[in-house]
Parts: sequence; structure tokens; C-alpha cells
Amino acid sequence: MSRLPESRLVVVSNRLPLGDNPSGGLVVALEDALRSSGGVWVGFSGDVVDDPSDSLQDHPGAAFQRMSFDLTPQEHDEYYLGYSNSILWPLCHGRPSLMQIRPEYLDGYARANARIAQMLLPHLRPGDRIWVQDYHLFPLAKELRALGVTAPIGHFLHIPFPGPADCGALPNPAELFDWLSYYDLLGFQTERDLGAFAESARQLADGDFVSDNLFQLSGRKVRAQVFPIGIDAAAFMAEAAEAPDEDRMRSLTQAKMMIGVDRLDYSKGIPQRFRAYQLLLEKIPDLHEKISFLQIAPPTRGAVDAYQDIREETEHLAGRINGQFATLNWTPIRFIHRPFPRPVLAGLYRQARIGLVTPLADGMNLVAKEYVAAQDPTDPGVLILSRFAGAAETMTEALIINPHDPHDLAVAMAQAMRMSQPERRDRHAALLEGVQTHDVAWWSRTYLEALGR
Repeated sequence: MSRLPESRLVVVSNRLPLGDNPSGGLVVALEDALRSSGGVWVGFSGDVVDDPSDSLQDHPGAAFQRMSFDLTPQEHDEYYLGYSNSILWPLCHGRPSLMQIRPEYLDGYARANARIAQMLLPHLRPGDRIWVQDYHLFPLAKELRALGVTAPIGHFLHIPFPGPADCGALPNPAELFDWLSYYDLLGFQTERDLGAFAESARQLADGDFVSDNLFQLSGRKVRAQVFPIGIDAAAFMAEAAEAPDEDRMRSLTQAKMMIGVDRLDYSKGIPQRFRAYQLLLEKIPDLHEKISFLQIAPPTRGAVDAYQDIREETEHLAGRINGQFATLNWTPIRFIHRPFPRPVLAGLYRQARIGLVTPLADGMNLVAKEYVAAQDPTDPGVLILSRFAGAAETMTEALIINPHDPHDLAVAMAQAMRMSQPERRDRHAALLEGVQTHDVAWWSRTYLEALGR
């Protein structure tokens, strides 16, 4: 019997991967399904213009079709900077006190999603499957259904889902669940997120669990399941192994390197880890000149006040720690506020004795998986992982810590520095098996199988 043809996949995300031969975790995850199904990826071009086109624009140069839309300055302020990143982002990361609630933000968010649906509609075909990515586009399925779209529509949330206490701080909690009720499949990173969704829906929108991951919201049934995202483990392992042995983080003392790589965001816990490192150096002078901390923190959303504040705090802490402990031969912290290419990061991860992944809240955190994949299995480093990262649900062989407790984190740093090679090997082997088994291809395949052909 011949195999039924695969239905076309239509991916919609806030940002479209641009450039020739685009790369990145999500591209790797979706490229095969897009290419094999003749699919299309739709997203924001990154351009903010006064008079955007009402039609999607083609972008050649990838193995799959790409189409983009522009935003007006008002949409960028209200939809992107406003409701998406000044309301939903802090809410989903446990910081409702940082929300900036303004009525025009919700209005702009709804209008932008409606316009995206209108632009997408002429490009949809019978038999398509639509996969919507992340928090910028919660209302998109409702807008598409209002236009008569009957195709299967799935949503995947890459960040945490808020529990009832936080979700209730939204200006429109019931409307959030009404938006979600128009999807066929909701995907979450962790069991924790699925549980938060279920309880928030029950308390705030009269949602009801039916059976087998089936929920009733606003009179409609929607499936909700856990699909923890992975990385392209094989490619990252190869990049790390092939990285040249150049002068990376070399000091006159040949100190062991501890590395953190995070966007400069208040959810990542960077000031907390700086304070824990300061405590380590205060309590264990024997580690002076034996451990050096490299923190790479590329900028993000600089137009939002909270991100300006976190940069000032982080730079102040790094300067204070270096002023207190540096010697002629040793600088305790190197804080770099710019991005590095992926091959360079792979080599840095491989060199680092300790990988710090200590967010205060995170959907998954793929840096944890990249760090494990980059290690030399014969002499691996140690992953220190926050219990609040989604990765902690499965990466239990890491040193799991509470990032709010500087003593807990400082003890873990000392433990990692002193850990024997046999223990490091055992922990790493178990972690690597999970990273390889549940890679990014497994993630996209299992989600799309659940969404249906």
C-alpha cells in the first residue's frame, strides 16, 4: 500500500529566519518537515515601516519557502514591545510586578494578530497543517477560525506557562484561554507548564479536564501535551570537537573556566550567580586564581526599561567583584555584552569546567543541552542547573540548585571544581544520552505526529 502524502506544514512565528541558508535550533527542527511537505514559514521581517504591505513578501534562499510581514511603528510598540514583552513575558517568567498594563497594548496585540491572519489566509491550501510558535501569537487560531479556516492548528509555547496566581494578574485572563481554545493541540515544554495551564484554566476560565490530555475551554475541546524541545546534538558535538584550540579565556594562572551564556534578561538570574560567585571567593580563598568566570550576555529588548536596569546592575556587580578580588595575574569575571558565533560558543563550552545555567524561570533552556553536547566525554565538565529551568525535569544528573539561594549555588560551584573525573564522566554520560535521544528532530516529529497529518 502506498504511503499517503504528507500534508503541507505552515509555520508561523514572530520572527522569520532570514539570510541564505538560515540556521538555529528551530530551523533545524522544522526544516525537514517544511522541505518534505513543500511547506512555508511565515514571520515578522524585522522591519518597522510606516506603510507596510497588506501581502506577505517572499524571501528566497532557504530549502523551504519563507514569507514575511512588516510591522507599523504602532504595532511594534503595542503588539511586540507592549503586550508581548511588557505584559506576557514578565508574567510568564514569574515577574508580574514588572508588567506595564495599558489598554492600548491589548488592543494592538489583537489587531496585529488579526492582520497577520488576514495576510496568511490567501496562502493557505486544503490539507495544510498550521503550527504557531510562542506567546506573540496566542490569538492567531481564533482569528483564522473566524476567517473560515478549518485546518488543524497547533501552538507551541517555548516559555513557561503562568500558574493561577500570576495568570490572574493579566488584564484579560479569561480571554487568554478563549484564544487558546481555538487550537487543536497546545504544546508545552514541561509537566510543570502543563499543570500550570490546567489549574489556571480551571480557576480563571472554568476550564475542565476531560481525559487523556483533553481539556474543555469556552465550550471547545483542545488537547494539551508536553513536548520538551531539544538541540541538534550531533551537529553541536561535532562543532565543539572540531573547534580550534585557540587562546580562549587563557590567564597567567591557567584557572579553570566557569561559563554562562544568556541573553541579558532579568529571567536568567545573572546578578544572582554573580553574588554566589562573590560568596564563593569570600568563603574559599583557596579557589582564588583557580577559577575564572566568563559571562557572555548579548543584549535583548533594550528599549524596555527593565532590560536597561538589569544591564546596569550586572555591570556594577562585575566591577565590584573584580575590584575586590582581582590580582595582577587573574581577573575573576569577564563580562561580555555581545553575541558570539555558534562555533566559538561550542569551543568555549568544551573548554569550561563548569557550565552555569541558573535562570529564575525558563521554558527549557537549550544552553544546558548545548553545554553537555560540547563536552569531551573522557574529561567532561559539570553542569550546574536551576531547578526552575524546564531542562531540570529530565537533566537530573546535573547539580540542581536554587538560584535564589547564593549559598546553595556557591556550594555547587565548589563541588563542581572538586568533583572527581569518574563522577564527572558518569554524570555526563547519563546527561548526554538524554540529549541525544530527545533531540530537536525528535521534538518536531512527536509534535507533528500528535497534530496529525
